[in-house]
Amino acid sequence: MSNVYEQKVNDFMAKVIAKNPSETEFHQAVHEVVESIIPYVEENPQYKDAKILERVVEPERVLLFRVPWLDDKGEVQVNRGFRIEMNSAIGPYKGGLRFHPTVNLGILKFLAFEQVFKNSLTTLPMGGGKGGSDFDPKGKSDNEVMRFTQSFMSELFRHIGPNTDVPAGDIGVGGREIGFLFGQYKKLRNEFTGVLTGKGIEWGGSLIRPEATGYGTVYFAEEMLKTRGDSMKGKVCTISGSGNVAQYATEKATEFGAKVVTLSDSGGYIYDPEGIDAEKLAYVMELKNVKRGRISEYAEKYGCEYHPGKRPWEVKCDVAMPCATQNEVNEEEAKMLMANGCFVVSEGANMPSYPEAIAVYMEHKILYGLGKAANAGGVAVSGLEMSQNSLRYGWTREEVDAKLHQIMKDIHSTCVKYGKDGDYIDYVKGANIGGFVKVADAMIAQGVV
Repeated sequence: MSNVYEQKVNDFMAKVIAKNPSETEFHQAVHEVVESIIPYVEENPQYKDAKILERVVEPERVLLFRVPWLDDKGEVQVNRGFRIEMNSAIGPYKGGLRFHPTVNLGILKFLAFEQVFKNSLTTLPMGGGKGGSDFDPKGKSDNEVMRFTQSFMSELFRHIGPNTDVPAGDIGVGGREIGFLFGQYKKLRNEFTGVLTGKGIEWGGSLIRPEATGYGTVYFAEEMLKTRGDSMKGKVCTISGSGNVAQYATEKATEFGAKVVTLSDSGGYIYDPEGIDAEKLAYVMELKNVKRGRISEYAEKYGCEYHPGKRPWEVKCDVAMPCATQNEVNEEEAKMLMANGCFVVSEGANMPSYPEAIAVYMEHKILYGLGKAANAGGVAVSGLEMSQNSLRYGWTREEVDAKLHQIMKDIHSTCVKYGKDGDYIDYVKGANIGGFVKVADAMIAQGVV
């Protein structure tokens, strides 16, 4: 980047930081996008004249509300609820709800901002949003979770709808929580509509939705490898996390002939050099989804290594898939990945790599699929669930998976279109510009609103 553009990025970021103090994750997300976008905007003055960048970093609406509820001891608890309705230029707001103690305004604004571009890349008509609460469902009874979600929805329901804002699940919000939220919405509005995605298959959900983010991350990695005449077959993969995304990334990578050797949780990671096959993965799913156990139990059962308090990026691999949470790969870990032969990073989580880690990937010119492109499979199938709800119809597993696979191929093609630079494909630039153009053109067409 030239010094002129670098100064423009710094000037723009200074204004963003002044308006949004202490929201470090939001600053990081915006900086990563505007680094790619500002040179493009300068070359396309219609976006500059319409102040699209200045408008796109401001949420259209921020909702903040209290969520009082009774625990099993009959004591009143109070949490804070949020919904960030970031941008609706190309469709109703769409994005998950996260229930986790770390949830705050800055994290949700970063997620909502990322969601705008991710949803644009899917080719489906969805705007961007995000929401959640600092409530922690871990350790709570089903009745406590139900009372909390009913209180949460009793405020949120007035702000959402199938043509306005369609939330989904995220960290801490799985099938149980979506069910309770949907039941309360249905009762309050006296209507059965597709206002939430991630629903049970018996009551409006879509096949492949639980698998979609993990599958999509692998599909994107496969497309990147094809540009070098390669494939996932025979590749050694390190995956972080052991929840929904990590489980299904492991499943699909194994289907494609790769060998997954790590999984992790907040306690540490396991290293199984023989690979996590279908039988072992079934154990992980039972352990994490039903028993709510720790990944260390896998090491005890299968006699492999467990590394407490560490992340798996020190393990030798060809392909790394961060599937846990934001900022889980730092500069030192990125350098370890490169030193150990990793040449593909496909992100299943949202913004899992620090900017310094991304700089390492770019310096080594590896195949780097950033989250807004590589993990868009989840929201893509959420969009397909919305379509099925509108049709009052359900597609087969094979139909949904085929549509997901095609969407991931289309996202990859967009990244190549805007990111190809000689023999190298800059997926960061490609995804950011590709996602931006569709939203920006819609905003210009709709006037200053």
